[in-house]
Amino acid sequence: MCAVKVSLLLAAFCLWLRCSSADKFGVLNEHLRSNLTKPNGAAVNISLYYESLCPGCRQFLVGELMPTFFMLSDIMNVELVPFGNAQEKQSAGKYEFICQHGEEECQGNMIETCMLNKMGDFAYLVINCMEMSKDVLNAAKPCTDLFSDTPWKTIDSCVNGDEGNKLMHQNAMKTGELKPPHEYVPWVTVNGEHTDELQDKAMSSLFNLVCSLYKGEKPAACTLGMKGKRGSFC
Repeated sequence: MCAVKVSLLLAAFCLWLRCSSADKFGVLNEHLRSNLTKPNGAAVNISLYYESLCPGCRQFLVGELMPTFFMLSDIMNVELVPFGNAQEKQSAGKYEFICQHGEEECQGNMIETCMLNKMGDFAYLVINCMEMSKDVLNAAKPCTDLFSDTPWKTIDSCVNGDEGNKLMHQNAMKTGELKPPHEYVPWVTVNGEHTDELQDKAMSSLFNLVCSLYKGEKPAACTLGMKGKRGSFC
């Protein structure tokens, strides 16, 4: 695993646990490095279709998806698709969006979409930081400054320009092409598939689901396990 991804994983896990500075550079570093494996099987692909201000989406992203990804990033891939139950219409050559939780959610969806396009893997850190904050929108710039080298003006330009509009339309198209069509959010697909059983397993313990589906040599973290719990929906 490349040094950047290791650093990303370590920093993210510290954020999740609210580690002390000593932990960041000491015991935790060694513990996480010991869990990294050289994958010898196909990665498990997890896609999350969500909304930036949906309480159930935020709960799943912060409480299940990101912690699992930070611990098992060597055996899984994560795709985030911010759009969810929003609607779009075309007007004067651009797309207008109507979101379930209002205009602020549309703004949050757009910000996170641009982050995913501009920041690479560091977008996961920034989005996790935003979604675990009390005020998602106001956390966007501070989280960007903390966890990414991408200038905020790059994100802001994307959000307020044609590029962000087109990227959000792509999310709308991708969400609309789901089979079966999504009925709520968070909506999870596993290796491109959605079933009630997979959704329930992902919501109760995504960590255990990924470990059980991975066909290669299991990383050490998979032996620890996690207790299941129920999520909520929008």
